[in-house]
Amino acid sequence: MAHILIGLLIGVGIGSYILSLVHPAWVKFVTYFMLLPLILLQAAGIRKPIRAEKTIAIPFGMGIGTLYSVTTISGPPLALLFNNQGYAKQDFRAALGVIRVAEAVFTGIAYYFIGLYSVDSMAIIPYIIPSVLLGIPLGSYLIRLMNPETFRRICMAFDALIVTFGLSRVLTELNLANAFTTYSILTIVTILNAYLLYRFFRDRTVAS
Repeated sequence: MAHILIGLLIGVGIGSYILSLVHPAWVKFVTYFMLLPLILLQAAGIRKPIRAEKTIAIPFGMGIGTLYSVTTISGPPLALLFNNQGYAKQDFRAALGVIRVAEAVFTGIAYYFIGLYSVDSMAIIPYIIPSVLLGIPLGSYLIRLMNPETFRRICMAFDALIVTFGLSRVLTELNLANAFTTYSILTIVTILNAYLLYRFFRDRTVAS
């Protein structure tokens, strides 16, 4: 975990600099395009744990820090790594929580120094805080009702939908596809996602 945080700090500095040079939409497009098939494989239950976690920790942290500081996206790749490693539910949540707090703090400081804050951006905070205050205890309660594998599968299914929605939006933003194409992609992935979840719960029912 410490190695990921070191890489994260370096990555946030790199990403904050890139933010002033590259259109964030292209970064999102490449990220979504690469993540979606990996997430669907995880949603299907296909995992290959990485044995040398310390070796990949700093490069992974740098990638996450760069991605988050440019696009504020990091949840899907983080969940992908921790799910692939087969973390237990509590370890999954703890690792995700520590890294998300660290990246938010590092990026917030970096944004302050490059002058990205404005009165308009501060004005939306009162609208976001109530949802967060309600969502955290609700999520903590619901997650106690799931076993670890169900939790991992639902996380991957949710991430697949989020990434597909983001990909659809960014394709439109970059004028790479029309509305029909983007909605078709979203529909296909939604159906595939639903099938994978159905198969998972069907197999669990048969096994029990």
